[in-house]
Amino acid sequence: MKRKAKICQFCKEKVTEIDYKDIGKIRRFVSGRGKILSARMTGTCNRHQRMLARAVKRARFVALLPYIQI
Repeated sequence: MKRKAKICQFCKEKVTEIDYKDIGKIRRFVSGRGKILSARMTGTCNRHQRMLARAVKRARFVALLPYIQI
């Protein structure tokens, strides 16, 4: 049985840039422990996964997201 291919949410919404200040959108792609989820798990394409990682790291730097969850 074949699996249904995951579609990149950002491509679907035609997003050109992921804003680090949009915590609600970014938080869905971070695990409960504070780690960035892989593209395999989330279904994001390579381009948007790189943008997402950059946005998460920037949000962590300005203390909008924690580095780790304890």
